[in-house]
Amino acid sequence: MSDPTTDPCCACLPRDGIHRILVCRPNHRLGNMLLMTPLIAELERQYKGAEIDVVAEGPLAADVFATFFSVKHIYCLPRRGFKHPLSFLSLIFRIRRTRYDLIIDPCIRSGFSRTLTRLFRGRYKLGFNAKRASATLTHIVPETMAPHHMAQRPVALARWHATPASNESLGFPAMDIRLTADERACGRAVVRELLTQQSQRTVRCAVGIFADATGRKCYPAEWWNEFLATLRESSPHCAMVEIVPMHGRSMLASRWPSYFSSSIRRMGAVMAAMDLMISADCGVMHLAVASQVPTMGLFCATDVKVYGPYGARNSSLRTCDMSAQEAARCVMEAFADLFGAPAPRPSGVVPAPVRLAGGRLG
Repeated sequence: MSDPTTDPCCACLPRDGIHRILVCRPNHRLGNMLLMTPLIAELERQYKGAEIDVVAEGPLAADVFATFFSVKHIYCLPRRGFKHPLSFLSLIFRIRRTRYDLIIDPCIRSGFSRTLTRLFRGRYKLGFNAKRASATLTHIVPETMAPHHMAQRPVALARWHATPASNESLGFPAMDIRLTADERACGRAVVRELLTQQSQRTVRCAVGIFADATGRKCYPAEWWNEFLATLRESSPHCAMVEIVPMHGRSMLASRWPSYFSSSIRRMGAVMAAMDLMISADCGVMHLAVASQVPTMGLFCATDVKVYGPYGARNSSLRTCDMSAQEAARCVMEAFADLFGAPAPRPSGVVPAPVRLAGGRLG
């Protein structure tokens, strides 16, 4: 039997004395940064008053965590650091000057993340591992105990070694970039201006569309055209607003009012003013969820259990065996209060609960 005082899979982390925390997630993708926001919320719950630093890659993390009061330093390593050795090593040595009480590696089998965790100085180091022994970690969580969902894995990691007082059966924190009241007000103003392009007498709600994704996750333009035509035919009172991708080109031939920003917080604020966001599986889908707007994620390649929007107002739809018209009918049924009377639903949709009453446009 394992000795809980020495076994890194059993020993508890103390609640007291954890003041400096480092989260090591060296990745440049927007979605992966947003999937870390529940972990920060969990650390704030467990270690009230602690200061949290984040190691990321590229500039996006600075925007994601800009309004997190508990987050002090957001260390953004240069992308492809081996091409920028001086700036990369300078930042690594800067981080090493601080001795942390707790360093968290939230990744499963990321060699880069584990290497940085080994390099940085910390009293306790926590991460997933397939074995009980680790030359890097002081506290190990078996990989088999990681939840399916990418946003929930780091939270489960942080809870595994918590003292009994905090190891209760809790739900998972929501993804949230913590938009300010001013940011939300600006987003509502933008959407009101965009909707002046459509008849105000018939528009009762706004539906945001993000029609871009990478690789096999991307739906062709013809699919989106058929999908949106079905929505408009059945629900002419719903206005469509395209969120334009970072490359700055409309994916829908500029048929709808559109919004573009290179700032993810401004993009999030505008999406937060919608009644619903519809997006393929991508970083912007996660941004919509983290902006606290009801979100329907469309999945044709990746695993819904790993990446699907979760939370009380969100849904996922597997479209692999559906036509665009069938997918549109499923969306209308999942959000029947928004679109009107539901249509028959093929299998594959995870229904959403009723949307909060009263639109978002004010």
